[in-house]
Amino acid sequence: MSEKPTNSGYPVTDFRNLTSPIVDVRSPSEFFQGHWPGAINIPLFSDLEREKIGKSYKRESRLKAVLNGLKVTLPSTSKLLDAMKKTITEKKGGDKSLRIYCWRGGMRSGAFAWLARTIGIKTYLLEGGYKSYRKWVLNQFEDDLPIRLIGGKTGTRKTDLLNYINKEDIYVIDLEGIANHRGSSFGSLGMKKQPTTQQFENILAESLDEFHKNNKAIEIWIEAESSNLGKCRIPNMLYLKMKKAPILEIIKTKNERIENLVNLYSQNTQNELEEAVERIQKRLGPQRTKEAILAIRGKEWQKACEAMLDYYDKCYEYELKKTKNIESIDLSGLSLKSSLTKILKKNLNPL
Repeated sequence: MSEKPTNSGYPVTDFRNLTSPIVDVRSPSEFFQGHWPGAINIPLFSDLEREKIGKSYKRESRLKAVLNGLKVTLPSTSKLLDAMKKTITEKKGGDKSLRIYCWRGGMRSGAFAWLARTIGIKTYLLEGGYKSYRKWVLNQFEDDLPIRLIGGKTGTRKTDLLNYINKEDIYVIDLEGIANHRGSSFGSLGMKKQPTTQQFENILAESLDEFHKNNKAIEIWIEAESSNLGKCRIPNMLYLKMKKAPILEIIKTKNERIENLVNLYSQNTQNELEEAVERIQKRLGPQRTKEAILAIRGKEWQKACEAMLDYYDKCYEYELKKTKNIESIDLSGLSLKSSLTKILKKNLNPL
């Protein structure tokens, strides 16, 4: 790819093929809402400063907004330059350049790039800014995708099995890992803070792009999920594809499932577990809610799981009735390695 002048914008596809660090110069709240995964936030304005400058642009003029922007930026020039130098220094190799974007690829990224070039840093701007990246993200969910779902009742270790798979043979997307949520009322326990839905989509789109670049993998395996994972919502176009995909149902004995759930959740605090039960008390009913909470307080983990498992199993069986393209495999008593071997030997229904 031939190099363009440093003040020219690169389309998303060209921009992403470059190797320089990516700098997002938008305000912290914009960055938090959603950003290019792996980007570094070096904001030109704080949230409050951005709000004031935006109001001056709307109520007065573009020139007034530019002047207000300069008043903010000039005193912080030294701090911005230090942040640029640090970013360059931390980049391995001899590439002394930065990829830069703002919301629309306008004044903020242009001003930041000009400042970087004054100290000899080569810059590449994203044409259309973050807005164009978001368009690219949403387009990833429009493609035809060779999806196979892994299903099964609670406690069958579906996520563990998926994470065990070698991505060179079968490509796996861990929706729960990306969302930092397992989907149920207990889904947030032991997990990191969830990303916003927008950032969830961004990371997911990058995972799909990685699949397209993987020449060996011919299928994408995803765990069967509801449309929401905590606060994160699966993009509608992807979810519709998931609803039509064939399901491989994992079967384990009830005792195995309870053991797996005890190992997973018993490490959480009593308060966390009680709060999770209380969130679904209307669906559990008063008797099962009481049994579960008393068992938690007595650290009778198996009894606590049994009190709730019947409810989750009925939910699963209800959803299963809506599915036609499903085949089952019994992995009772098998390790993850043996389970995967048995699955790969099975003549699965074609996609």
